[in-house]
Order: sequence, then C-alpha cells, then structure tokens
Amino acid sequence: MSPAAALYIVPTPIGNLADISQRALDTLRQVDVIACEDTRHTGKLLSHYQIGTPTWALHDHNEQHKAEQLVGRLLEGKSIALVSDAGTPLISDPGYHLVNRCREAGVQVVALPGPCAAVTALSAAGLPTDRFVFEGFLPAKDKARTDKLESLKDEPRTMVFYESPRRLLDTMAALVAVMGPERHVVVARELTKAFETIHSLPAGEMLGWLKEDANRSRGEIVLMVAGHKAEADDLPVPALKTLALLSADLGLKKAAALTAEIHGLKKNALYKYGLEAGL
Repeated sequence: MSPAAALYIVPTPIGNLADISQRALDTLRQVDVIACEDTRHTGKLLSHYQIGTPTWALHDHNEQHKAEQLVGRLLEGKSIALVSDAGTPLISDPGYHLVNRCREAGVQVVALPGPCAAVTALSAAGLPTDRFVFEGFLPAKDKARTDKLESLKDEPRTMVFYESPRRLLDTMAALVAVMGPERHVVVARELTKAFETIHSLPAGEMLGWLKEDANRSRGEIVLMVAGHKAEADDLPVPALKTLALLSADLGLKKAAALTAEIHGLKKNALYKYGLEAGL
C-alpha cells in the first residue's frame, strides 16, 4: 500500500547497512519515487534490500530546478522519499530548497529519525553534549577557514564539524594556530565501518598524531572541538553575584569594570564570563 502523498525525509546508513530502520525500508519500498544525491550510490542500498522503487537525482547543482518538478508531482498526489548518500538529508547535504518549497506549497513533510554522523560521533567523543553547535564543513580557502575559526574561538559549546581527508591536516594546523595547542579535539572517522576510529587529544598533539600516518586522515571525518572554557572557575561566587546585580542596571561592560574594582579581579575575565552567562 502506498503511503499518503507527502515528502518523506529518510535517513540512510552512514556505513553499516544494518543501521537502516524498518520504517525507512518500508517507506522506500512504498513511495512512488526516491530523490537521491547519487542514483548509483543509492542504487547499491536499494539493491541490497531488493527495493525496486524508481530514483531521481537531486543534488546541489540541480536542486532548485528539480524541486519545482518534485513539488508538482507531490501536488498531484504522488509520494516521494528524499535520501542523501549517507545519514540524514539536509544535514550538510541537499534538500533544503525542496523542503522549503514543499512548505510553501502546503505539501506535507514527514521526517523519519535515523543515522546522523555528527550525533553518532558526538555521543562517543567524551566532550560535553548538554550544549553543542554543528558547523558543517569549514571553508576550503585558508583565510576564510581561519576567519571562521577566529569567530568561534570563544564559543563555549562543543563544536562539531565535517571535514574531508585532504583538508584535515590544514584544518588542524589552523585550529592549533587560532585556538591553541591545548584545546581538546576529537577526530572520528569511518563511523560504523570496519576501520572506525575515534581519537581524542589536545589539538597540538592531534596534529602530530595525524601527520604520523596518512591512514589516520582517510575516510568520512567528524571533527569535534571542546568549547572555550571561561575563567569562571577562578571567579569567586560573591563576585559573580555582584556582576549579575550590577549588569542588570548598568550593562555588562560597566558592571564588569566595577566588579573587578570591588573584588580585585580581572575585568576581562568577568566580562567574558558575563557574555557566556548571558548577562
């Protein structure tokens, strides 16, 4: 039985084919068309599970054009599944324009839960997971990459990036230069595959470790970086209370200066804490 006319967002395995859900398989079998990044790549998954649903290429270069055609089919009552080569569609993969266009046209969008490399890596990294930010791929050009890392230097949340094997060493070198050799990082590669590796080191040591063996940079890579730690641990509780009270009336900058004078502390440390605490 065909599912209701809708766009179904279907996550696919990031490596191990057994990670696909039964609901995802049922959906791929029952829809009228599967829109995918690479029909040959998706074809291997479909062949493995003996699924004969027709496929239609939808990638970065044709998405805006093809989105209109797919929405037209959806409005005619067809059901369409959207997949990427691996993981959850739209997460550093095509699909945004199609989903956005479906929303504008009043077409139902149904998202299935499933594999995502960023979340899988983060759950095993040993870095704080209560708050994190996904930044996708860093810019390829040196200056743009450095500028982006500079903008994230004081980010307090755990940062999650995707990176390509050929750029990993350059990214690590830039990270060491911008955030310092002591900033903790985790490199996860080939998740759920035979050569899965999750390695955790300070950035400076990680750069050396990667240089020792080219194989350590191979495959699909998730790079995770510990968030910037404010100097709050060195700030006494009475000073933090003073800062909070003063900032409510005076603004953070002036409150930090007065608190520093009252308690004999560094103004910059108080100001940085206040920013990260949202004062």
